[in-house]
Amino acid sequence: MRWPGVLEYFADYLPVTSHTPLITLNEGNTPLVESYQLVEKLGAGKLYFKFEGMNPTGSFKDRGMVVAVAKAKEEGRAVVMCASTGNTSASAAAYAQRAGLSCIVLIPQGKIALGKLSQALMHGARVLAVQGNFDDALSIVRYITSHYPVALVNSLNPYRIEGQKTAAFEVVEWLGESPDYLALPVGNAGNITAYWKGFKELKEKGKITSLPRMLGFQAEGAAPLVSGKPVSNPQTVATAIRIGNPASWKGAIAARDESGGLIEAVSDEEILQAQRMLAEEEGIFVEPASAASFAGVLKKSEEGFFTGRETVVCVLTGHGLKDPDIAIKQGEGRIEEVGASAEEVVEILGLEREHV
Repeated sequence: MRWPGVLEYFADYLPVTSHTPLITLNEGNTPLVESYQLVEKLGAGKLYFKFEGMNPTGSFKDRGMVVAVAKAKEEGRAVVMCASTGNTSASAAAYAQRAGLSCIVLIPQGKIALGKLSQALMHGARVLAVQGNFDDALSIVRYITSHYPVALVNSLNPYRIEGQKTAAFEVVEWLGESPDYLALPVGNAGNITAYWKGFKELKEKGKITSLPRMLGFQAEGAAPLVSGKPVSNPQTVATAIRIGNPASWKGAIAARDESGGLIEAVSDEEILQAQRMLAEEEGIFVEPASAASFAGVLKKSEEGFFTGRETVVCVLTGHGLKDPDIAIKQGEGRIEEVGASAEEVVEILGLEREHV
């Protein structure tokens, strides 16, 4: 079956008009992978991973970006602009090229994973490294896009939220119902806002009978929603959620409160442990920020949060190849050197011949 992409497949739920260019890189339709191994550690009835790293540029950002860029083109803009810790820049650059637009990206200097930076550069974006953090970069972008004919494509753009909500539709399509809990990493907070919007729309249309409880998890060093105040110098190994003043703050709090959910923090150590567990026990390789959802769910499980009958979905927002340096550092010391002969390889592995 041909997958037409988010704009065409979900047109009835999106602000698509007869003038909207139906651009696509075949984003969306990402797998909902059922857990075989880690569900036993969780103590829930069913555990699934919504693997958004299978989108065209390797992250969930593509869902919202295709809508934002298409609407920018429809409105006659020739240039799009964003601030980014990485994934947004990759997605904006790719979709801008797809639509025939120019793209400008502002990144915090020295604080972006090389896998993501390489994507923005290869897609032809003009990349400016700001001597400050993400929040500084976003402030500049907001000023420029409000004073010049340049379209802002960060999640402050409501079209981004519209596109990202389609992931909630897919979760329901796969399960046939809403899960009991949906867990997400939270950085700029657009995604938790979007998922909740999507689930509410399905409930209003009678497509589902109940709503999930939303579980958001931030990194301890970048947890403004947990502390209730902005973090001036956010620090975490999970660069994609290294944000001190989320643009969708109000939306995230509303999703938490309206769903009866929570937003809590997990440590970098817990995030990296979850990243390893996903890779080693389920075969799913994600970037550190993506693992925050499972790290949080595992932590809540250890606290006795689940009864053992729930269906839990963890959103995994980006592919592990986005940030290979972190993965390689975790694997240091596991590579063994050996001479270039079969005998030495057999010896180091301790293999024995089969007896015929």
